[in-house]
Amino acid sequence: MLRLAGARVLDERDLIDVRGVLDSDPVAACMVAARVETAGLDPWRLGGEMWGSDSRPMRGKVDGLCFSGPNLIPLRGSASAMRMFADRARRRGRMCSSLVGPAEQVLTLWDELQADWGPAREVRGDQPLMALSRTPDVAPDPLVRQVRPSELNRYLPAAIAMFIEEVGIDPCAEDGGAGYRARVSELIAAGRAFARFENDEVVFKAEIGAMSKRVGQIQGVWVRPERRGEGLGTAGTAAVASRLVHHLDRTASLYVNGYNHVAQAAYRRIGFEQVGQYATVLF
Repeated sequence: MLRLAGARVLDERDLIDVRGVLDSDPVAACMVAARVETAGLDPWRLGGEMWGSDSRPMRGKVDGLCFSGPNLIPLRGSASAMRMFADRARRRGRMCSSLVGPAEQVLTLWDELQADWGPAREVRGDQPLMALSRTPDVAPDPLVRQVRPSELNRYLPAAIAMFIEEVGIDPCAEDGGAGYRARVSELIAAGRAFARFENDEVVFKAEIGAMSKRVGQIQGVWVRPERRGEGLGTAGTAAVASRLVHHLDRTASLYVNGYNHVAQAAYRRIGFEQVGQYATVLF
């Protein structure tokens, strides 16, 4: 058993407990559940470590849960558990690009880490987590479809524009875009990138990012700037949500910045309802 300051790296013996935590809030846990369902708790296959805190000194029921990988995602735990996770994270060093997940845990963990990991590039503390598990109230755009692998070069500029607008950095800055191009290509190959093309240009795009057995998380929603206000984003998102609900038998979910009132209103028109609160700390 590996321990550090009260937190430990979980392994396959903890899988039942971990699944119980993930199943208790499948929408909030989608990003982590998608990994665990595929890889179990082996760090090599999982792409990171799953950390747990227990109420007893020996191995017992997992009270706190945090995934440490490309993102640091605390899913459950008291302030005491967040201190334990912060201790482990400090000693390991920052290896993630963001801290994201349920707002209570994220902001508590960030309070513990800020002195060592700060300043953050941005803290987004108000991100409504929304879900839809029925037919959308808005008619899906019939021209929104899966992007074909041969359309990568036509789709990629829109994906890059979305990333810069949403995250505030150019995904092509460090390696000329090779890494980001590969990630977008994987989404297209998996049938999880969607777009409406007009005159060989993308006017709407969205993707299904994390997808567990119960939930699919919509990400990267973007409308060409000069076409905004026409309803393309609402009808296009409805099309992706409808595919998740009716073709993939999943609940459609997404989270949105609290200051983006236009997007929130559009998602509510589609039928999304807030089911939780997320927060993100960007590095």
